[in-house]
Amino acid sequence: MDILASINRTFESEITALLATQKILDASYVAAVNLIYKCEGKLIVTGLGKSGFIAQKIAATMVSTGTQAIYLHAGEAIHGDVGIIQQNDVVLGISKSGETDELITIINHAKHLSVPNIVITCSHKSKLAKTADISLITPVESEACPLGLAPTSSTTAALLVGDAISIALMELRNFSPDDFASNHPGGTIGKRLLISVADVMRSGENNPTIKITDDIERMLLEISSKRCGAVAVVDDDEILVGLITDYDIRNIIGQQSNIFDLKIKDIMNPMPTYTVPNRKASDALVDMRDRKNPFLVLPVIDEITHVSIGMLHLHDLVALGL
Repeated sequence: MDILASINRTFESEITALLATQKILDASYVAAVNLIYKCEGKLIVTGLGKSGFIAQKIAATMVSTGTQAIYLHAGEAIHGDVGIIQQNDVVLGISKSGETDELITIINHAKHLSVPNIVITCSHKSKLAKTADISLITPVESEACPLGLAPTSSTTAALLVGDAISIALMELRNFSPDDFASNHPGGTIGKRLLISVADVMRSGENNPTIKITDDIERMLLEISSKRCGAVAVVDDDEILVGLITDYDIRNIIGQQSNIFDLKIKDIMNPMPTYTVPNRKASDALVDMRDRKNPFLVLPVIDEITHVSIGMLHLHDLVALGL
């Protein structure tokens, strides 16, 4: 058996199914999106078997992108759970054949309640396609499964239709990165979108800082005790005027016989790169990392006064999983 050839055939089969669906996109898709967009209740997505798993994923995508949605198991629905359907809702059913008895029962119940409904099915001649208010046809002629039995191409097409509707709704709602972040407070996505520099920076007593008038001994004590690898240099008004890093100290020691003969201004970088507290920590991380010579630290200043208020350390960002 040529495994790679088999995998390639599956790709081709499913791509063919998606292209066939794309070719028949029509006003029914526009009507479906507008119906869900104007829904004052919730979108109830339902299906059975493999279509049920697709329904779960579509419902989850809807919720995370700004559309109130829940998944309803079609089997459980006809044994009591159908009561979750209320008059302000919209029902979206998924069935390859369009002949699934449980789905037909649910759609008929929705129509009895005057609840608008949509179905995704492969057959425009099916009972569901003829019963539903809006039918979205995915004309899959054959499955990728060589037996033509396991739902593969048909479920992929249904999933794509659900994703396409979700994204259209997302754009209609002007769903922003901040909106997305509020729905994803945990995990890497949430951290990237929610955590600011202010949340991570070392501030107050943990912010390594010296005055430009301090001596070298005071600088070495501060950079050693704060264990940050750098120290911000400020003037009498606490405004950032420079930065000294471990690298700067090692470099100057290699050139100077007695470092204690120098002044702070002789060692510091007088034009350090800095960041501000309300910036996303992930953006600051990109600045620190994606350079020819990456930064280990970034001083943080008040955007208006330029007063030094913190120090951002690469290790702290990495520890957060960013």
